[in-house]
Amino acid sequence: SDETLELMRDSCSEMRDLAMIDLLASTGMRVGEMVLLNRDDVDFAERECVVFGKGDKERMIYFDARTKLHLQTYLDSRNDNNPALIVSLKGVETRLRELGRQLGVHKVHPHKFRRTLATMAIDKGMPIEQLQQLLGHKRIDTTLQYAMVKQSNVKLAHRKYIG
Repeated sequence: SDETLELMRDSCSEMRDLAMIDLLASTGMRVGEMVLLNRDDVDFAERECVVFGKGDKERMIYFDARTKLHLQTYLDSRNDNNPALIVSLKGVETRLRELGRQLGVHKVHPHKFRRTLATMAIDKGMPIEQLQQLLGHKRIDTTLQYAMVKQSNVKLAHRKYIG
């Protein structure tokens, strides 16, 4: 949920963790896609980058202004020549679980960020086909499983589109 996300952000002592959480939360990308990213892949001016998803399919992902700021701060704080965007000292998933545990939040799976983003996008009215592309799903059925549609929104949509 959004509360968990905020708690995780607030508890980050390392710039890398904050950049990582923001990147996952604002793009909905998979962890496997994030760890393959290099600094050169990121277009900060446009706040976008190309990731290689499942089946080596390329797709464009977009991030928000907060993520841009945290990523740049993190990169500026580094003094290595590693081309990787996020230097994974420890496994990313392990790190996220640790952060979750410190907060008493169990089962912090990076996948939750994708689910949260998908649900939020649907709630705000993003067309499912666009969400499908954003998440890099081959089949729309997969996207639909992610999107937990709130009943209250169904009622509002009915009023808006049908009467």
